[in-house]
This record gives sequence, structure tokens and C-alpha cells, in this order.
Amino acid sequence: MAPTRECCRTVFRQIAQQPFTDWPAYKSTPLYDRSSLAAVEADVRVVADAWFKQEDHEAVEPFVHAVPLAYVQFDAHDRYAGSTSYEMETLFRLFLLKECYGWDHETALVEYLTQHPDFCDQLGLEPVPNQSTLWRSWHHRFTADLQDTIETAARTILIKAQNAGVTVPREPDRQSRRHRDKSTESNPDDQTVLEQTETVTGRVSDVAFPAFSLDRGEGCEIHENAYWDLQTYLGLRENLAVNEGARSFIHESTRDRTPLGHAHREHIRDLSIEQIREMHRQAVSRLLDQVAETEEFFRAGIVAIDITESDPFTGDRAGHEDEIIGTKEKTDEYAYQWATVQLVGNAVPIVLDARPVRKGNTRKEIVADLLDSAEDLVHVDNVLMDREFDSQHILEMLSQRGLSYVVPKRMQTSEKAQAKRLLQRDKDRYETDRKLHLGDNEWHSTTLIYRRKENSEHTDHQQYSVFMTNRKSGLLTEYGYRWEIESGYKSIKRFMAATTSKHFGLRFFYFAFACLLYSIWRAVDLLVQVELTGEYEHSPIVTADNTLTLVKKETGIG
Repeated sequence: MAPTRECCRTVFRQIAQQPFTDWPAYKSTPLYDRSSLAAVEADVRVVADAWFKQEDHEAVEPFVHAVPLAYVQFDAHDRYAGSTSYEMETLFRLFLLKECYGWDHETALVEYLTQHPDFCDQLGLEPVPNQSTLWRSWHHRFTADLQDTIETAARTILIKAQNAGVTVPREPDRQSRRHRDKSTESNPDDQTVLEQTETVTGRVSDVAFPAFSLDRGEGCEIHENAYWDLQTYLGLRENLAVNEGARSFIHESTRDRTPLGHAHREHIRDLSIEQIREMHRQAVSRLLDQVAETEEFFRAGIVAIDITESDPFTGDRAGHEDEIIGTKEKTDEYAYQWATVQLVGNAVPIVLDARPVRKGNTRKEIVADLLDSAEDLVHVDNVLMDREFDSQHILEMLSQRGLSYVVPKRMQTSEKAQAKRLLQRDKDRYETDRKLHLGDNEWHSTTLIYRRKENSEHTDHQQYSVFMTNRKSGLLTEYGYRWEIESGYKSIKRFMAATTSKHFGLRFFYFAFACLLYSIWRAVDLLVQVELTGEYEHSPIVTADNTLTLVKKETGIG
């Protein structure tokens, strides 16, 4: 049954309302044009996601007919020079259908078309092409890149349909046929890893970087991408400031014109905090679309929220007291602080969102804000936080959202007394229910879990830690995943450009862009592992330096 104009209008209206989506992709960035196959793959992913969420969309064939392709310029991927009987767009749809069914030969496609004249009518297909015509089209007319795009698009359609509960013609592969055929060794050598990393890095950076843009007007001599190239270049060198980096970048870049340090700084300063966050979230959304096509992504569900701080600020902070607010350890030092929400556990550790922390921001406000972003991007089950988020009002908010949590509790008099009793009885673990007062005779019910630390240097009640959770004690084992956010911060700070500027927006941009570089590294590592071995081990096989060097190459620096 052909999709109606009204149902198509509903789908595209929903896409237009999505906060992190630019559709069609070729309009979203100078990196793409109407012949860009990466843009076609991105658009299929976006439209399929919205399409199969409609209750009356229960098969893949109507989507193959309806997916918008009129804007695509296929000429660059058509190896035939003369006139032909069938348009490239029509053939694209036919082979998309063939891949969705997983037919090995064109004969099965011809049989399907012969038995479904209504589908042929919808495509304006007359007469039905024979097997030899289809074979020649695929093997001689289509470029290898176009073949890969069709395979990728079909896999995307099947995954999106299956995730929505739609019956699909076959079980979708979680890696492309091209890469699966190459994956003959379970333990790839360094050269194989590096070669695959280069391929994947190009794909991922093409997806992520178009989310960033500067409002510079038209007619600028320096291409906008040069600014993101420079920012990536700064991330490749520890403690490199933009003025010095811009001078070195002139010699290392392959571009004819590159921005000067002061021009780069001024353009970044023009970005608002919300613009920076929006660009980061959009880039992360694109990254997630890439990793979501692997079964490993569906382990996602645990997020960690935390606050990190920059190096202590030693200058004059007059006029910036609301932004350079101090350290988490309550010392007499001052520092900028940033909050993040990150996937942890068995999921790829991508930073979903980041925000600055200003004087007066409450921990509850920060948690709610970051969770809003996280839940727009992924399905969240569990939230891990450290003891600075020990607040009954935060815990109640999490429970009202239907989320489970594990948060360490600061020991007060009653907890210290209980820990002393456990020590006297030589007990390693103890659980008890507790009601926390919210005010106005309202209470939050939680469970306190006392756990003795292994090899503690203390001999008193400090041998014990106390955790709060609204689930059973088994969830406590997941708290160990929170350390990943601390190790992630070390890498993120390694990717930050150096600056002495007190401009809050500039400082935050440097941090947010470093978060993106970190997430690209971890996404590339997941995709490389899956494509080479069919599995994902949390310990990276791709180094951060290799990834960023390849990102540098992809963005035109090397």
C-alpha cells in the first residue's frame, strides 16, 4: 500500500520539530552537496527513525517507495554515459529493496516486481527490467561507493524498523558486508587496526563536524571548516594556545587561507553558551546514529553525572566571581567548573552533554538540565553520581522520572554510629530502609547500603562507605562504572586548547569541543572493534593520538 501524502507530511513535520536534526543533510554543512552519499545515508537514518515510529507503518516496502531522493544528484555515481531506460533514482530504490530482503541474485527481485505490479506502478516502473539489465546496472553502472551506500541504507532501514517493532524481511546485520568479509582475523594487527581506523574516522568526522557552524555572513575568504580544523589542531597539542597554534597551523595545513589566532578567538566569543551546547548535542546525536547501528550500543542505559574543574585560576577574577567560583574540595583556590553527563558501563563512553557551572546554580538544576538532554538522545535507566549530589530532592526527582540511582551518602551522626556497630560485629555489609525528609510532611524513601572498603587504611568507622539507592543492592556493583567519567576527564583536558582568557563562552567552547574529540575517539574505537572482530571490548584498541591525527588529516591539516 502506497503511503498517503498526509502520513508523509506527519513524518516530515516531526523531523522538522526535532531539536538536533538538520534535514536534508546536504543543506546543513558545506562539507556536503546534493551528490554526497554520506548525506544520503544520514537522511535515510533520520527519515527511517521517524517513519517507523508511526503506528500504521508496518512494512519496509512503503518506506523504500517514499524515502525522498528527488534532490540527490546521482550523476557522479553513474558510470554510464549515454541514454538509459531506467533512471538512477528508480534503480536505487529497486536495489534498496533487494538489500532489505537480502536476495543474493537479481532474479528474486524480478520475481518480486512481477508479482507486485502495484509497487511497480508507484515507482513508475514500466516495463519491469529483466535480470541481465539489473545485473549490469549493479556491477557496471553503479560505483562501488553507491553500492556501499545502498547496503548501509538498507541495514539502517532494517534496524530502525526492527527497533520500532516492525516485522522485517530479514535479521539486519550489525556490520556492513564489505567490512564483515574483511574480518578474517579475531586479533587484527596494528596495521589493520590503523587502516580501519582511518576509514572509520573519516566517516565519523564527516558526520560530527557539520553540526558546528559560525554565523559569519556570506563572502568570507576563509572557509568556515578552517576554524574547526584549527580547533582540532589545538587539541592535538598539549597546552597549545591559539595564537601560537595559528602560526604553526599555517605551515601544517593544506588550506590556502587559515584563520589568525585573534580572528578565531573573536568568532568563538560570538557564540552563546546555548549555541555551543546545541552544536555539541547535535554532533553527539549524529555520532550516536553511527554507533546505534551496532548491537553493542543497545547496552546503553547507565549514565554518570559529574562536575570537573579547570586548573586553579591564579589571576584577578574581579568581575568574574560568578564564573570562576572555586574548587569542589572547598579550598581557598578558584577555578572554572563544568558539568557533564556521560554514558558509562558497557556502553561506549560518549559525553552526551556538557554545561558550565555558575555561582547560584543548584545541583538539582544541573542534574535536571543534563538529564533532559541525555533522555532526548538515549534511553536512560540508571544514574550514577558522587556524594556532592547527596540531596533528597535530587533523589526524589530521579525517582519521579522513573530512574534508578546510586549515590554515596555523606556520613552524619547516625551513619557513623551504625558503621561503628558494624565494625564491632565485624560485618562487611548492611542494608536498611530510610525516609529522607523533603519538607511539608513529604518524604523520599531510599535504601542505605553500608559496605566495608577493601584494604582500608582506617581502623575506625571510616572503613565503611554508605550508598543510597532506590533499587536493590545488586545495583551497587554498577557504581564502579563511575570511575570512567574521571578517567574520561583526564583525556578531555588533554584535548583542550590552552588559554589565559577569562571569557566564559570561550572557556566553555574549548571544554565542549574537547568533549566532542573524546567522544569521536571512543565512537571510532567501538566501530573499528566491531568491524574487525565483531565484538566490543571496553578497553580501546585504537589510541586517542591515532584518532586525532586521522581527524587532523580528514579535516585538511595533514
